Amino acid sequence: MKKRTSEPWIPADRYGRMLPAFMANLLVRDVRKSVSFYETVLGATTHYADPDFAALKVGGVELMLHADHTYDKHPWYPRLTGGERRGVGAELRLFGVDPDTVEARAREAGAIIVQPATTKGHGWREVMVEDPDGYVWAVGVPTPASS
Repeated sequence: MKKRTSEPWIPADRYGRMLPAFMANLLVRDVRKSVSFYETVLGATTHYADPDFAALKVGGVELMLHADHTYDKHPWYPRLTGGERRGVGAELRLFGVDPDTVEARAREAGAIIVQPATTKGHGWREVMVEDPDGYVWAVGVPTPASS
């Protein structure tokens, strides 16, 4: 059941028509806590947030967060409220954001660092951080090309 008591920031159908061809929608336990992680650690810009929903931009990518309770009529609801781990098997990759800065912010915020900033053979220097619900973000920049 929705907790928002005021009108949403934009009518849902208008927002839906504005969305890019691909984006992520993450189901979260606590929208406020998640928004704080995304702003603090990943440098997100929040377009709008209430107890039910948030719309953010993370490194140029649009992201939606929906609170678990907004899915109370969805078949996933029992699993969402059952405490199952989230995000295992998926990496959300964000290119063009400094991994060392993200790692420092994550440490300061007490976020889980799955893998510290490391230069990888695939041409990225990246860090892997976990949001409050267990979604893993691999954040990185390109490394110089080898000759």
